[in-house]
Amino acid sequence: MNKNISESIELASSIKRSVYDITEMEIVLCPPFTSLSDVKEVILETNIRLGAQDVYWEKEGAFRGEISAGMLKNIGCEYCVIGHSERRQFFYETNETVNKKARALLRENIKPIVCVGEKLEERKAGRAFDVVKNHVENSLAGITRDEMLNIVIAYEPVWAIGTGVNATKEQAEEIHKYIRSLLKAMYDEEVADMVRIQYGGSVKPENIKELISEPDVDGALVGGASLKGDSFAAIIKNCLK
Repeated sequence: MNKNISESIELASSIKRSVYDITEMEIVLCPPFTSLSDVKEVILETNIRLGAQDVYWEKEGAFRGEISAGMLKNIGCEYCVIGHSERRQFFYETNETVNKKARALLRENIKPIVCVGEKLEERKAGRAFDVVKNHVENSLAGITRDEMLNIVIAYEPVWAIGTGVNATKEQAEEIHKYIRSLLKAMYDEEVADMVRIQYGGSVKPENIKELISEPDVDGALVGGASLKGDSFAAIIKNCLK
């Protein structure tokens, strides 16, 4: 819940100027609902894609304040984040509702970015793998093989979000590799290899290079560092290095 419309336009414009010539990776901006249309205008005919921060699973109806996948599609969204730890913590998101949202997005050909990850107390209790397995298997329940190829998974250790505490590259790789093994068991090796698994936990220009160098870390879900154009652009450029 950052950036009004004018601030969103300014930020998107700054990012566009900084990364206009980068074609080696996909760049996605996920502004608040109120700024989606305006940011879409800023990034038209560029290398930047548009995403949303959440969605509701029903197609339409008396669901005051909610936004459907069809509405997001009409604006021009190609991606949507679901199951983020903040949604799970503050708005009681469950694996079941994440699953419903994923299905709704897929019906509109929007790619879900499905977030999974453990809290600090769960990691300290040695339950990180159990929590991640629960999130992955149940959030993706019933998703077909072909559908899975259009889904991105974002691993976010909740204990490393906004705390300034980072998972080491080894910790990130360990969980990413485990998620890939889960996908192999649920689908097959090809799906496990092709699905992009992002890391999201206090990603900054200073740590992205070592994180992205790990074989199973395919990208980043950037939080606070995306609120300034220069820091977000630096993350993107450091990935290239």
